[in-house]
Amino acid sequence: MLVDIVPVGNVPATVKREASSALRSVYDCDVTINDAQSVPNGAYDSSRNQYSAETFIQLAERVGRGDKNIAITPHDLFYRRRNYVFGLAYLDGSGSVVSTYRLQTSSDGGFSNKSASEIFEDRVRKEIVHEIGHTYGLEHCDNNRCVMNFSPTVREVDIKEENLCGSCQRLIG
Repeated sequence: MLVDIVPVGNVPATVKREASSALRSVYDCDVTINDAQSVPNGAYDSSRNQYSAETFIQLAERVGRGDKNIAITPHDLFYRRRNYVFGLAYLDGSGSVVSTYRLQTSSDGGFSNKSASEIFEDRVRKEIVHEIGHTYGLEHCDNNRCVMNFSPTVREVDIKEENLCGSCQRLIG
């Protein structure tokens, strides 16, 4: 299995490195990093001052060279009526996206003794693993420690682990 990371906009090397490392660790897959892409035409919604997550998935599917392709962007994303999303993927699809925009907004509330940069890197790793999990057909998991748990705020992202729980792991076998 090959996952191609497609940076969209100015994505720091550390973000690409953490994303790549997390995917290798959890899914034991090969990871490549594509050339940086510019924001897709029509992605920006001026009434929301945000970008449509779906256009980034379409871009990842179009330019990605992997079995699974994930766009990573620093831009703020929305999906349908949701105020924002950390990421989006289609179940069993080949494309997905993660936005780092809201992952660096706050400390983890004293949950750990980690620095702000470590907390941010942890969140990036978890969201990348989460969205690729959807492309493997995994739905949201009720186990709040599982990386596939639905996390509408960074607090929930901080609580969960980077790995799949036993039930989710068995589903992708």
